Amino acid sequence: MNSKIWLSSPHMGGTEQNFVKEAFDTNWIAPMGPNVNGFENDISLFLGGTTHVAALSSGTAGLHLGLVLLGVKAGDEVICQSMTFSASANPIAYLGAKPVFVDSESETWNMSPALLEKAILDRQAAGITPKAIIPVHLYGMPAKMDEIMDIAHRYGIPVLEDAAEALGSSVNGRMCGTFGDIGILSFNGNKIITTSGGGALVSENPGIVKDARFLSTQARDEAPHYQHSKIGYNYRISNLCAGVGRGQMEVLAERVGQRRAIYNQYYNKLNAVRGIHFLTEPAGYFCNRWLTTIIIEPAIAGFTREDLRLALEKDNIESRPLWKPMHLQPVFSGCAFYGDGTAENLFINGLCLPSGSNLTQADMDRVFAIIDKFIR
Repeated sequence: MNSKIWLSSPHMGGTEQNFVKEAFDTNWIAPMGPNVNGFENDISLFLGGTTHVAALSSGTAGLHLGLVLLGVKAGDEVICQSMTFSASANPIAYLGAKPVFVDSESETWNMSPALLEKAILDRQAAGITPKAIIPVHLYGMPAKMDEIMDIAHRYGIPVLEDAAEALGSSVNGRMCGTFGDIGILSFNGNKIITTSGGGALVSENPGIVKDARFLSTQARDEAPHYQHSKIGYNYRISNLCAGVGRGQMEVLAERVGQRRAIYNQYYNKLNAVRGIHFLTEPAGYFCNRWLTTIIIEPAIAGFTREDLRLALEKDNIESRPLWKPMHLQPVFSGCAFYGDGTAENLFINGLCLPSGSNLTQADMDRVFAIIDKFIR
């Protein structure tokens, strides 16, 4: 069998081991430490220098802490983009709150501003004001954040911006993760850079980030003994993982360029194929192209996204359907949903193609050979 071509595998830059070795040499193995501080500073500078950062054990931890810091409690409602990974919605359930799902719009595949406002007005008519809004930047494509933030401000609802897939993406030069009251990043093994497992909570409000650091280290009060006045969490990143992150930050811009080059290869090869469509950048948008995605219209192309996925799988090439919307997930059945079918259609017809920055040209040629043979 041919070697595996992964959808998106980790890609080391070469200096990660230097930072990790320093942690070993100084015996700074426990959470916290100079690598954590340095990693947070590197992220802040990359995002523009005005954002404060708390490096955490995962992006999911950041979303959970973000909801806690926004005052979400059991019984509250939180508006969440439906088309996303489950980690965007699960922390709402952690707190006993109720997700209200909103459909996508077709231009970016992210939260529809029109349906967001419809959801807010409908909930308010029922005497409920949602406590937070969670938009997501799918596959690195920025959501319509200017419109979403305008709506959020008009109705006085804070925004928890899920930028887990969008580090390096921007709108008119403003980095994803910096639009919301709180932003979340992920450094999971399949992301554009990785710390093995890790994430970050970011905000221009230093008080929010200070509180996030406090809660993420078990909310220990200042005392010579262990004393706790609030419920805390074990969510801080380790000094070792942060060392990996520091090395990864050195090659982040390069990784974005490599992912965009892979997207361009797919676009140039497949855009002319009848029935295949790409997610293109609106004016002023810059997408990191974390994953290259296509939509296949079966009635025109003569095949489905599942037909192509299985053809690639037969040659040991990993591809994946787009995210199954949360309002269609059994675990969230019965939750309120405001939509027009956009996310469901994207799920049925969409496919993620191998997009890792460590793909060789030989890997790409093999993927194209299988696709060419399949289409013929």
